[in-house]
Amino acid sequence: MSAQRETTTKRSAGAEMGFSAAAPGAALGPCSGQDSTSSIRGVVPPASMQSFERYLTVWVFLCIVAGIGLGRLFPTAFQAVGGLEVARINLPVAALIWLMIFPMLLKVDFAVLHRVTAHWKGIGVTLFVNWGVKPFSMALLGWLFIGYLFRPWLPAEQISSYIAGLILLAAAPCTAMVFVWSHLTRGEPNFTLTQVALNDVIMVVAFAPIVGLLLGLSAITVPWDTLLLSVALYIVAPLAAAWLVRRAILRHVHGEARLVRTIKVLHPVSLVALLATLVLLFGFQGKQIVRQPLVILLLAVPILIQVFFNSGLAYFLNRALRSPHCVAGPSALIGASNFFELAVATAIALFGFESGAALATVVGVLIEVPVMLAVARLVNRSRAWYERKPGILTYAECCPASGIPSGG
Repeated sequence: MSAQRETTTKRSAGAEMGFSAAAPGAALGPCSGQDSTSSIRGVVPPASMQSFERYLTVWVFLCIVAGIGLGRLFPTAFQAVGGLEVARINLPVAALIWLMIFPMLLKVDFAVLHRVTAHWKGIGVTLFVNWGVKPFSMALLGWLFIGYLFRPWLPAEQISSYIAGLILLAAAPCTAMVFVWSHLTRGEPNFTLTQVALNDVIMVVAFAPIVGLLLGLSAITVPWDTLLLSVALYIVAPLAAAWLVRRAILRHVHGEARLVRTIKVLHPVSLVALLATLVLLFGFQGKQIVRQPLVILLLAVPILIQVFFNSGLAYFLNRALRSPHCVAGPSALIGASNFFELAVATAIALFGFESGAALATVVGVLIEVPVMLAVARLVNRSRAWYERKPGILTYAECCPASGIPSGG
């Protein structure tokens, strides 16, 4: 019975990612590291990417316009929303963040953690970039660009807050969009599932210490009580709740189908919550943005540099270690991705709606999708070069049962 449930879980995980399970007994390539019953075949991109995520930058821009307009028309209402706090946690934002994060975390299958050794090189590279390079490189870029090069064009009282927002943005890797990036780079799905589950476990214990260390090095006062409360509220609690709900759903006879339906139903709620949060943020930030639109462009510079730097570092390290391209591709994008929902929520909790930190995290949301799509395009176009290195399996050798065309 447990074996049947495990197979069910694996199939549902593939469906959630926009992958469909291969028929039992189908041949597997060396890169999968799995038995034939857990093979996953890439087929079509998730419909949500076609309808929403691809144009996330457009939606964010519309939220900027709507938020600024509504903030100027109804300032009293926005102030009332901003005042609904308990222990410095804004209750409406907390509810919206939960609505954003929970459907995404339902996709995470912690049962795949036993597969961590199947692609240990790719896992190791991604963990190194995610936790050993990205937060610190972003802090360095923030100090260099925001604290020094761009200082004359930025409001002096917000410099430290902008740097804090950049640190929060890079302190944890993405959970939700990772599945989309993996598909776009024809990634090995079992690697992606394992990497996401492992990152979420590490996030529980590593997020607060990394943020506290880097904020302290930046001479920014760290309200540890609020930071730890944010970790409990926005990481530990939703992870535990999603795990319990996922287990309860999968206990049913048709559990995998129910799980896919549940995620499909909740997905629009997650997107609406994201947009509503952005409208609130820009409602509070509107006056500052209208006065200084250059701020957004300047904040985007270090974010752009760190995305290309970290994705390139992960990609080249994987090639040096001869990981297959179907591992290196998602590794590069996971290595560069940012958990912007968590960053936005924590920035609001620590520094407030009207802070430069909150604005910096929102700039990350604004440029996330177009930049990551550009990185995915570069990864795909360089596959032939990547696989020319001796000892690297070609895509056809690695995933012969994938059914994915071998072109570009």
